[in-house]
Amino acid sequence: MDTSTQKVKNSDQKEEKSSLKKYWSTNLKILAFLLLIWFTVSYGFGILLVEPLNSIKLGGFKLGFWFAQQGSIYVFVVLIFAYVWRMNRLDKEHDVDEK
Repeated sequence: MDTSTQKVKNSDQKEEKSSLKKYWSTNLKILAFLLLIWFTVSYGFGILLVEPLNSIKLGGFKLGFWFAQQGSIYVFVVLIFAYVWRMNRLDKEHDVDEK
């Protein structure tokens, strides 16, 4: 293998490593954002802010109670679908999707 071919191969490997680093970094940002939402809804709304939220009624139930019993579960399911949707887009952007 001559030196020019080796240089092209090394350059391609560096680009691939850079792309994978960016992919992983974006993945971690998405996870951190979704976990922040999950924490806020389940712990913040369901436990810490339950008293102020209970002054608001939703479908006949106190909002703080609703978040503690059902709302956080609904939000968690929505977060799962949001993560799948966003990761599929990210996979296509970095050409690591399953074709």
